[in-house]
Amino acid sequence: MSTRPPSAVLGAALLLALSTAHAAEGLSFAAALQAAEATAPQLQARRATVTGAEDAASSADALPDPKIFIGIDNLPIDGADRFSTTHDFMTMQKIGVMQDFPGAGKRQARAEGAQAQVSLAQAQLQLARINVRIETATAWLNRYYLSRQQGLFSEFDQDNRLLGAVVKAQLATGRGMATDALLPRQESIALNNRRDELQRDIAKANAVLQRWLGDDAQRDLTGEPPRFVVDAATLRQHIAHHPELLLLQPLSAQASAELHEAEASRRPGWGIELAYQDRGSAYSNMMSFQVSMDLPLFAGTRQNPVIRSKQQALLGIEAERESMTREHRAILEAEVADYAALTQQLDRQRHEALSLAQDRVDLQMAAYRSGRADLTQVLQARRELRDIRLQAIALENQQQVLAARLHFLFENTEETAP
Repeated sequence: MSTRPPSAVLGAALLLALSTAHAAEGLSFAAALQAAEATAPQLQARRATVTGAEDAASSADALPDPKIFIGIDNLPIDGADRFSTTHDFMTMQKIGVMQDFPGAGKRQARAEGAQAQVSLAQAQLQLARINVRIETATAWLNRYYLSRQQGLFSEFDQDNRLLGAVVKAQLATGRGMATDALLPRQESIALNNRRDELQRDIAKANAVLQRWLGDDAQRDLTGEPPRFVVDAATLRQHIAHHPELLLLQPLSAQASAELHEAEASRRPGWGIELAYQDRGSAYSNMMSFQVSMDLPLFAGTRQNPVIRSKQQALLGIEAERESMTREHRAILEAEVADYAALTQQLDRQRHEALSLAQDRVDLQMAAYRSGRADLTQVLQARRELRDIRLQAIALENQQQVLAARLHFLFENTEETAP
């Protein structure tokens, strides 16, 4: 019977201990964002695109490859010397090279276009990174606030048990009705149903978080989330920082480079050709050299239409920039209004509705004990208080998810919180 070497056993034990410690340390908001950025496949794909664009840009303005040619000049096809490569003094076997030299303006335009491709890939990477941050932050915050709601249910259960004790005491003194004894049990069923709904929502939030974090999503959440605050004036100043608008900058640069290349095509490029020509042994060998040049003689029907097309493409990008700016400005104003409404509702829930609901529960409970109210009124008041407490957490959840989205979209910083 074989046994594992002590070193292998120790290594496996150490790996198990490290993984256990990693899972036990919990998942903070900042750690979730860092893990998502490190492992998200979308970002890995975008980083590869950036690297590929950078590699391609390094040779964008290079000369085209030279060409080699082999051939025969002046080969006889009839008479006594037909198809002979050595008998006629004009017949030459040749080998040579050719090199084209496009205009400097065209090569510069190609370099500009390649650099614009790099900038576009980088902007797409930044957009993907921001989307990953938003999605990860939203999933983490949803799971956090749902867990906070779930944490209230032990208190709700305890209150319901206390209510059951009060009902028994009331019935023992001859107050209330016999059916009152059933109401706390019915309330317990309603609490369990609501608890199951919360557990379902937490499972959904975990599924979203797992999309971005993989197995790290199974770790317990730790720490408090950052407090995102919406400063409308600052966000309006940063409207141009929206990542979708930043994509248009390299697109505009790319269109400009294409326009410059089209304009450069009206200036001729040139090429050279060098050949060695081998003749029969009775004749001397030769060399030839020639220079060629493009002749853009028909610019009106060839180059100029392409130039006009590239000019219109550039104008179209500028118009799209203005349209997208207006669209995102309108979306920002709507979301700022949503944030303000959520903040006001949350403030009222905490400072007005919650205290009023608690007072109503106390009054209804006192009235029930004195025989001036029935148990259904007490239960109704308790449900309203419970719903207000849960709704306050849900409102804070919506507020912070919206604030986090606005922060990541319009500020585009590397930090996890303002």
